[in-house]
Amino acid sequence: MDVSLIFRIAAVGILITILNQILKHSGRDDHAFLISLAGLILVLTWIIPYIYDLFVMIQDLFAL
Repeated sequence: MDVSLIFRIAAVGILITILNQILKHSGRDDHAFLISLAGLILVLTWIIPYIYDLFVMIQDLFAL
């Protein structure tokens, strides 16, 4: 796992938090929720290949 992935996840988290606060204070709670959901989906698309590799590695380790 590359360190740049951690920095990208942190940057997305900070950006989503700022946008979420701005949208909530302006009364657009539905848009704030959609922005949070989009950020979550984006980060999950980055992390899922690493989780898959982890499960493959564990399966090979135990020879299942």
